[in-house]
Formats: sequence, structure tokens, C-alpha cells
Amino acid sequence: MKKILFVSSEAHPLIKTGGLADVAGSLPKALIELGQDIRLLIPYYQDLKTTEHIQYRCTIRINNCDVSLLETQLPNSNVTVWMVDYPLFFAISGNPYSDEYGQSRHNNAARFHLFCKVAVEIAMNRTYLDWKPDIVHCNDWQTGLIPALLTLEPHRPKSVFTIHNLAYQGLFPQAEYHNLNLPKQLWHADGLEFFDMLSFIKGGLVYADQITTVSPTYALEIQTTQFGYGLEGLLHHRQASLSGIINGIDTHVWNPNHDPCITQNYGIETLDKKILNKTALQQRLSLPVEANIPIFGIISRLVEQKGIDLILNCLDEMLNMPIQFVLLGSGNNEFEHRLQNLAHLYPQKISVTLAYDETLAHQIEAGVDIFLMPSRFEPCGLNQLYSQRYGTIPVVRTTGGLADTIVDTLPKSIADNTATGIAFHESSSGALIEAIKRAIVLFNHPTTWRNIQQNCMQKDFSWRNSAEQYLNIYNDMTY
Repeated sequence: MKKILFVSSEAHPLIKTGGLADVAGSLPKALIELGQDIRLLIPYYQDLKTTEHIQYRCTIRINNCDVSLLETQLPNSNVTVWMVDYPLFFAISGNPYSDEYGQSRHNNAARFHLFCKVAVEIAMNRTYLDWKPDIVHCNDWQTGLIPALLTLEPHRPKSVFTIHNLAYQGLFPQAEYHNLNLPKQLWHADGLEFFDMLSFIKGGLVYADQITTVSPTYALEIQTTQFGYGLEGLLHHRQASLSGIINGIDTHVWNPNHDPCITQNYGIETLDKKILNKTALQQRLSLPVEANIPIFGIISRLVEQKGIDLILNCLDEMLNMPIQFVLLGSGNNEFEHRLQNLAHLYPQKISVTLAYDETLAHQIEAGVDIFLMPSRFEPCGLNQLYSQRYGTIPVVRTTGGLADTIVDTLPKSIADNTATGIAFHESSSGALIEAIKRAIVLFNHPTTWRNIQQNCMQKDFSWRNSAEQYLNIYNDMTY
């Protein structure tokens, strides 16, 4: 049994802005089911004050600050959660990283430096908790200083650093390095310095014992100029310590057999009942109830990374086809306005919900026929996994985790029952529209379509397989 300190700036269902929270809320549970001793460490944000059964554990002195550690349980699990309580930094509502105007919070460097320092104190058993981990598992730039600071400690635990999205690096002016009073021996080109700036993520990439990312293809992509954001040389240098492990999904939450959010539960043996969710979705979104035309769905942040502009450039042509289109998400103002205008002009064909609604997200996965993910890059992606579990066919661009989790529908994959989606390669509207046309043709061949749905629903994307791969890494590091 390994003792694992799992450190993340967010964890579902306590606090969530993206896929990192899903991982931090699921992987620790899967590791406990494999018999491991794990503690999850997150900041104590304002929005967590309504969490039940919070206990005070201790107060420690860091950087002349009195920082308290609180304890609770991750809901519906046996995972112990420790929360870093320092109101000046973390007692804020809304997004943990940016203000109401979408700008990064001015003191993010100080906030997450303190968070990392607390993690190090716990890792070295200096916090009156009488618990020292074998492994400290860090996630994304907010935790990047932990492996760097641990290298300065004698008899330290091993560290793992997981990259969830290399585009977010935690870059700050050089002055912040001095303001934070970070050790001088870490400031150099092979350390935390990145083109005269302080890079939190380099702390993980340079100093962690092992680096992981969230899909095998993304592990290769980030070693290239196109996806490496200037860190490709470092990642290539560390390739022997770099691996990709596909994220799992919470198969209790995302399960069409028992999902309380959807109108009609169904499974691979009762796939005919899926149509009732399509009807309910059309009714909820005021679209004409038509069973024989495909509904295309998307749930996404409305940003270029997700290929939203490619979809917008296709919509005029799509509107001349017998289809409906459903979108849930928010983001870029220009994209939002264009989508709202199209929904206003074509209310019989398009529904746009500019928000995030967990219940509606489940209803879209169950109710649409085809799910669009034309991402320019996608470290792992989760919705293509949810879609397959719900018998909804994904249309994806072959990048990152999308390439690793979808088998393109071709004559060979149809024949051997491995086809699980439609894939295209070029990041262009032309390539996307051709994939959409392929999806419509397949939809109009019910026997083939049903076979693809069944192929999807048979796939195992549970966290257990991913957790076993992480456990193998932990074991290899500590033997």
C-alpha cells in the first residue's frame, strides 16, 4: 500500500472549472478502491464554506502567515480531503484563477506558491498530521513548485507531475521570484527560469521524478514545436520519464442505465429507448420533434482550441441539410453572439444555451445522435468518452486523447466491429463538413449505425484501468 498526497487546485464536485477537477475527483477514489492510502489537498475557497462536516486539523506558520488545515470527505467517497485555509488568498467566490472580467488574479503567484509550500510541509510530515506520503502527485502549473521545492529536502517522497493542458503554464515576471523569496539555486535556465520569467510548470517538468499527461498521443505531441509552447525541448529531454495515461470517467455518474438526469434510462440491450431522450431534449429546447433527422450536439468552452470557429464556418452549409444542432457552453463573446444570432434566425434548427448546466449536459449526451469535437488540440477530452457510453457517435479531429479513444468508421472497422466514431485529420472547416456528411450518411443506415453505437457502449473507460497504470508508476518509483 502506498501513501499518496494528491495535490490539485480543484476537485469535482467541490470546485470545478474543467477536466482537472474531474480527474482530481475521480482518480483518488479509484486508487482507494485499489487499496491505497490517499489524501487530496486543495485550497479552501469561499464556495467551499457550505461543505458539510469540515473539521479543523492544525495551523502552521509559512512565510510569516498562519495557515490552517481543514479536513472533510470528498462527497460519496472514502477520500479524505485536506483544505488550505488562508482567507486573504483563497476566500474568494467564482473562478479560482481569474476575476469577474476574465483576467488572471493579480496575486496568483503568491496564492499558489503558498499552496505549494503547504504541500511540501505535509509531504515532509511537518504539519502535526502524523502522516508522510511515499508519493506526492502534483497536477498542472498551480502545483508545479512542489517537485522543485522537494528536491531541496532530505529523505523526501517521490513526486509525479501530471500535465492536463500545457497551454496553461503559470508564467510570472522575474520580480515575482524575488517577491516570493524562492531559493536562489532554483533560478536558472535548467530550473524555474523561462526566458527571464518565473515558470511554475517548469518546476514540475524539470524536477518531478516522473511526468505524466492525459493521453499517449498528447505525450508525443507536446514534444513537438506545434504543441510544446517552447517546452518541447525539455519534454523531449525527459521523454524517458514521460508517459501518457488516458483519463477515465466516473461510470457511476455517467451511466445511461441509472442516470437520474435523463428522461429514460437505457443500456446496450435496451438501446431503442434512447429515442425517448431525443424526443425529451427536442421538447425541452423547443425544437421540432423529429426522430428521423440527426441531432448534432456540442458541450464546450467556446474558444478556438475547441474548434468553435470551424463549427461556425460550417453551420450555413449544415442548415441546408436535414439536421438539428444543440450547443451548451460559454466563452468567447464573438462566438457567443454569432451563435445567438443563428439560433434567433433558425429556431427550428438550432438551440444555444450559453451557460453550464450539468443536468442539461447529461440530457444532451443521451438525447443527441452525434457529438462534435473538432478540437485543434485536446490533451484527453472527456465528452467523447461520455458520448460513447451513451451510444452517441463522436465526430472528432485526430489529436491528443481524441485520437487515442476513437476508432474511425471505415470498411475494415465496420467489418470487425471496432468502429466507434468519425475522425478527420485537417483542422479546417472543409474537413469538418466532410466528416459531418459521413456521419449523416451513416445515420441513414440504421443497422450500421446501431452496430457502431453498440461498439461504443461496450468500451471500458472506467477509472480503474487508469488508476492501475498510475499505481504501476508509483510502484516503479519506490522500489
